[in-house]
Amino acid sequence: MEFAEYGGPEVLRVVERETPRPGPGQVLVEVRAAGVNPLDWQLRSGAVAEMMPVEFPSVPGGDVAGVVADVGEDVSDFAVGDEVFGSIGSGSYAEFALAPAAQLARKPEGVSWEVAAGLPVAVNTAYQVLADLGVKSGETLVVDGAAGGVGSVAVQIARHLGATVIGTASERNHAYLRSLGAEPVTYGEGFAERARAVAEKGVDAAFDAAGKGSLPALVELTGGPDRVVTIADHRAAEHGVRFAFAGPDAIRERLEQAAALVGNGELGLSVARTYALSEAADAHRESAGGHVRGKLIIVPS
Repeated sequence: MEFAEYGGPEVLRVVERETPRPGPGQVLVEVRAAGVNPLDWQLRSGAVAEMMPVEFPSVPGGDVAGVVADVGEDVSDFAVGDEVFGSIGSGSYAEFALAPAAQLARKPEGVSWEVAAGLPVAVNTAYQVLADLGVKSGETLVVDGAAGGVGSVAVQIARHLGATVIGTASERNHAYLRSLGAEPVTYGEGFAERARAVAEKGVDAAFDAAGKGSLPALVELTGGPDRVVTIADHRAAEHGVRFAFAGPDAIRERLEQAAALVGNGELGLSVARTYALSEAADAHRESAGGHVRGKLIIVPS
């Protein structure tokens, strides 16, 4: 699935390409599932072109799970047949995808391809945000947009760290947030008061995973912008808030930590919907709607 120009979901086209060969440090992955992230449609639409221009034609998709089909030179960590998952930058909306070996980890046993494909970007981002915020045991964290892919993973990792978590979501997702260990409050106007009412010891840190204009309220809740981070509001600087970006440096370590949590039942992921590769445009439309619980997944075959 590729796009050759910026535009709406309709610019996505299924095309035939030759199967690539992995270069030094690369792995060729036979894709079993690919995760859909907001960045995928933001890149396709040109919304972030000034910061992150793409080279046309471009194949979307940073999250991948699949089987190693070939390895390049200098790759000793993986062999043909290994089941892996990871965050590869772009190219996972395909039957085969090239991946830097350093950005892959072994898929946890017993975890579905769909769940494995939904974890990498969410895990890498959640760990980065929690590190940026310095969240510690005994503290209270507010997550705005807690039912989404990144938000729900951040809730669970923060709970593993020993933090109390208050999560915003629509009423229909409150039971889901409770199942993750968060105290739910309804998002939207007045949510700061609702969060304050359930925060027995006050709010220490806040994470905006939704980008719906909550930064002023989150700054008010925490007493200042120092411990507020967003991944979705590009006006962060106007409020003195940091915009978090999770680079590739620590991906494998974070994926391995997440795999251990998945293995002992401390981390799970809700798959909202699965799409065929030919339905990628529909997946982008649903993601852009902003009300997805968990992750959207593309299965190429």
